Amino acid sequence: MGFEFIKKLPTPEEIRSQYPIDAGIQALKAKRDAEIRDVFTGKSDKFLAIIGPCSADNEDAVCDYILRLRDVQEKIADKVLIIPRVYTNKPRTTGEGYKGMVHQPDPEKKPNMLAGLIAIHKMHIRAIQESGFTCADEMLYPENWRYLSDLLSYVAVGARSVEDQQHRLTVSGMDVPAGMKNPTSGDFSVMLNSVVAAQGAHRFIYRSWEVETSGNELAHTILRGAVNKHGEAIPNYHYEDLQLLCEKYQEKNLKNPAVIVDTNHSNSNKQYEQQIRIAKEVLHSRTVSPDLRNLVKGLMIESYIESGCQKIGTDDHIYGKSITDPCLGWEQTERLLYTIAEMC
Repeated sequence: MGFEFIKKLPTPEEIRSQYPIDAGIQALKAKRDAEIRDVFTGKSDKFLAIIGPCSADNEDAVCDYILRLRDVQEKIADKVLIIPRVYTNKPRTTGEGYKGMVHQPDPEKKPNMLAGLIAIHKMHIRAIQESGFTCADEMLYPENWRYLSDLLSYVAVGARSVEDQQHRLTVSGMDVPAGMKNPTSGDFSVMLNSVVAAQGAHRFIYRSWEVETSGNELAHTILRGAVNKHGEAIPNYHYEDLQLLCEKYQEKNLKNPAVIVDTNHSNSNKQYEQQIRIAKEVLHSRTVSPDLRNLVKGLMIESYIESGCQKIGTDDHIYGKSITDPCLGWEQTERLLYTIAEMC
């Protein structure tokens, strides 16, 4: 019954002092942050591909995958800006199952949050050192943001977190783009209200401090589909959905109106290969509407080395295959990225 306090964890500053980043990484992140910012403010017409595994479960496989992305990025750099997904926090609808590397650096061993915090920091540093990419992660726990705030160039707030006050206010203190997903109900007003809150300035309690934020003008929306009262998936990536969101944005008069379309989850009904078709439809919608071309800044795609998914702890474990939601395999991913560049 109640809480058992297992161990006091180091502060973000203590983790950073143990695993510091050098001036080269700091400069690279500043350059990447500026490039991504320019997309959201409209200074750049490049298209974003926020792409990678459903969950980053294995450092070697994740870094292998990201190096493959680097080779593609060099060929499509004039049209597409890739932001690898290195998702170390995994929300679970029922609270059961693998919750990400921050909980379990080894998915087959017991949770160890201290080892997890160190593992995710080291993995993000390695990804930058080897590939030159600064990456995206999901903010599942607002109090953990500062463990990675010196490394990340993009943050997503999930469908089950987007209504939470602490998530919204924490985003208001970030200086990188943060995508606020529509809730599982699909309610656009909830999603847009979260952007209003995130773009505003606030004073609140954070990590036992009274803090004040200046607002994040790069906070924006992510469409990931919805679920109706019968538990059936309702996509919201179609032309009409995007036009409706465009109109709703105009009513709110928000800074830097933008949306990223998540091609998986309830948009694909977790039929991961449908992501290819969905991506093409969204890109076509941009070609027939100048308003949508300005609004839709990119796609979020779940992809890994091997297609599909597998269970944890099987004897025939496959390297580079998701242990959570199924993902596109590398060959499909590479072709899709080239297609995105051609259609932009």
